[in-house]
Amino acid sequence: MSALRAPKGCMTARAKGLHGRVVLLRHAFKNSLLPVVTVMAIQIADLLSGAVITESVFGIPGIGRVSVGAIQRRDFPLLMGTVIMTVFLVVIGNLVADLSYAYLDPRIRYE
Repeated sequence: MSALRAPKGCMTARAKGLHGRVVLLRHAFKNSLLPVVTVMAIQIADLLSGAVITESVFGIPGIGRVSVGAIQRRDFPLLMGTVIMTVFLVVIGNLVADLSYAYLDPRIRYE
């Protein structure tokens, strides 16, 4: 037996006679997916902001390098376009994460 304490629902499932793997897959794993999805949605913004530095340092063509070039040339329409595209990707990532909450946890419903 592990030193960690199982959540209340897991202990009930074990008491009903379910195997340990079934308890982990059905109860513990499903409940642990919500924080993972949340962190993954936040990481989208971190990846996009890190792309600016990575692409500039290594000379990789991409949206980060285009953004830096637009700043240096004072090309504000291009800069606004890259910012809008980046914001759009972050919003879509958060929307997908929020909609996946309802799929992962049946207690969460959107009307």
